[in-house]
Amino acid sequence: MYPTTTAPLVLNERVPDPAVKALDPSFEKYRLPLASVERLSQGYSWAEGAVYFGDARCLLWSDIPNNRIMRWDEESGTTSVYRKPSNYANGNTRDRQGRLVTAEHGRRVTRTEYDGKVTVLMDRFEGKRLNSPNDIVVKSDDSIWFTDMDAGIAGNWNGETAEQELPQRVYRIDGKTGQATIATDGLIDRPNGLAFSPDEKKLYVIESKPGKRAIFVFDIGDGGKLSNGKPFYTCTKEETPDGFRVDVDGNLWCGWGMTAELDGVRIFNPQAKPIGQILLPERAANVCFGGPKRNRLFMAASHSVYALYVNTQGAPGG
Repeated sequence: MYPTTTAPLVLNERVPDPAVKALDPSFEKYRLPLASVERLSQGYSWAEGAVYFGDARCLLWSDIPNNRIMRWDEESGTTSVYRKPSNYANGNTRDRQGRLVTAEHGRRVTRTEYDGKVTVLMDRFEGKRLNSPNDIVVKSDDSIWFTDMDAGIAGNWNGETAEQELPQRVYRIDGKTGQATIATDGLIDRPNGLAFSPDEKKLYVIESKPGKRAIFVFDIGDGGKLSNGKPFYTCTKEETPDGFRVDVDGNLWCGWGMTAELDGVRIFNPQAKPIGQILLPERAANVCFGGPKRNRLFMAASHSVYALYVNTQGAPGG
């Protein structure tokens, strides 16, 4: 079925789009009155890990159960397969040299070089295999931070069933030496999405264990040491956070669900107050900012990919 070229589908012709809701008056500055939610592409088993490439004017995302990474071209609207098999790729980001860095449910973290070669950055820790790397970010010092949890080894839908050899953790790979260290151990049971504050002084991490779902925040010290870990936002029973990115004002734009009233993206200010919501027909798994001005929010949501122009820009490193 690929490649295909289709015009974006505007889900609601009314403006302002009623799917973009202010939960607090402070969100009004980020909402563009004439911008509507658009569906760019659909037909995926579980869309995840969106990342934008400004030099290529394209969006990449993972379709995990189908073991592939997809590519959407911003100029032509063409959707194609970027890589298959993808080793059950999940989270994607770019390093500060513009290379694709991927957390793969196939139990490794990789970097795609300029010539297309795939370099394995990490697949074991202290001789034991990783579980299933989930989401990933790169700091300005070139260190790579990723979450390693059990979603990819718990069954054969999101990866392949396997024995868990390590605790579920956040790891940091040093940008100069390649040495891996444990960033969090014990405080978060099942780490999922993660992102830095714009000044990189804080790291936010999603706790996705049922019954304990929350967003945690840590202070980042010298050498990447984390301290003062505490809940930033504690979810209600119905709320399910996943992946997220941060804008230049420090707001968190989070993939959210799992009910019709919650499915989409929830926006929090730096004080952990919910200020906005983007309602989608599906649960959103992960988001990224892109477009030539980094003011277009791309949303990987279950079986489709959506976009919305917003009145802010994504912080570097997303």
